[in-house]
Amino acid sequence: MSFDAIDVIITKRDGRELSDAQIDWVVDAYTRGEVADEQMSALAMAILLNGMNRREIARWTAAMVASGTRMDWSALGGPTTDKHSTGGVGDKITLPLAPLVAACGAYVPQLSGRGLGHTGGTLDKLESIPGWRASLSADEMLAVLREAGAVVCAAGEGLAPADRKLYALRDVTGTVESIPLIASSIMSKKIAEGTGALVLDVKVGSGAFMKDVASARELATTMVELGEDAGVRTVALLTAMDRPLGRAVGNALEVAEAVEVLAGGGPEDVVELTVRLAREMLAAAGVDGRDPADALKDGSAMDVWRRMIRAQGGDPDAPLPRAAETMDVTAPADGVLARLDAYAVGVAAWRLGAGRARKEDPVSHAAGVTLHAKPGDHVRKGQPLLTLHTDEPARFDRALAALEGAYEIGMAPDPGLLPLVIERVTA
Repeated sequence: MSFDAIDVIITKRDGRELSDAQIDWVVDAYTRGEVADEQMSALAMAILLNGMNRREIARWTAAMVASGTRMDWSALGGPTTDKHSTGGVGDKITLPLAPLVAACGAYVPQLSGRGLGHTGGTLDKLESIPGWRASLSADEMLAVLREAGAVVCAAGEGLAPADRKLYALRDVTGTVESIPLIASSIMSKKIAEGTGALVLDVKVGSGAFMKDVASARELATTMVELGEDAGVRTVALLTAMDRPLGRAVGNALEVAEAVEVLAGGGPEDVVELTVRLAREMLAAAGVDGRDPADALKDGSAMDVWRRMIRAQGGDPDAPLPRAAETMDVTAPADGVLARLDAYAVGVAAWRLGAGRARKEDPVSHAAGVTLHAKPGDHVRKGQPLLTLHTDEPARFDRALAALEGAYEIGMAPDPGLLPLVIERVTA
């Protein structure tokens, strides 16, 4: 059945529901180039302004999945589970999490992305490791899963191509913030990935896309419903991103911190969130009998990490890149670090070279920020709070400008700080 793009736009412009047939047609026609960018822009704005109900969002997501291939891991003969984070500052959780869950008995086929702006990308982090490859074919992914139990790589061109095209359009037409479009974008790729279970880490706070708990809860609920409607066991956690996660922000810096966690150490918040998400992933996949905390202590998660890195061409023993220049930011007074703004730290790392303004920009694997204190820690005047890392010292001034007003020394932590795990969202 064929429709007229203008009629579809008018339907949503006037606040009416799109039919299943209209949705199927417009997503397919846009992917094929029959619906023009300006027409899809108008429809995306109408969706942003007037929303979609659960049926519409589920059908829109299914249509984007149907625009490409859906991966199948039944040949593995075991449960599959995955995690998706909505992104933040210092969020290196995927790196220790994927091998940890695999060490506990589930396969983890994880398709990840690159950083943009102040948020880091898992693939950029892993590419700090000499030789490691992000681009794998479906057969190569299967081989890595059989070898290591976990794989982290880039999505292929055939996976939800409608989303790839629509995502680029939303980015330049002021329609990124639409929750139906955000949710369907994320979930179309995760459903097409073929995992049997999915745990969503929806970040909340200044360093996250969702700044407040209410909007994060709405997004989480929408995505959980989409997953369940598509037959994927889905659960979400709302987690704090009002301060950076861990003590490292930047590609190689975060890899080093992830390896510390796999070795049984690392920052308390990174360990806590990694273990909590691992337990959720295993439960969603129906795997029990192994506590992820034990797999960090006994070295089995580290063994999987090393096999996974090697299977993707990397050398887990190779030195990671180090920045040519560093600069300390010191405490202006004695007291307690009351606040450290995640967004400001993310922008500073970006300006030091760790991030990109456009998808095609290169990143510096060595650039970033190391945190020597976290909110709640006692500090002394002159003590380093942060260390800035870059290969280009001319970048320091703009990074320092981003940090102006980003931290506060007081008598106690800011009472408004969010708990690390705020709440759990299920269908």
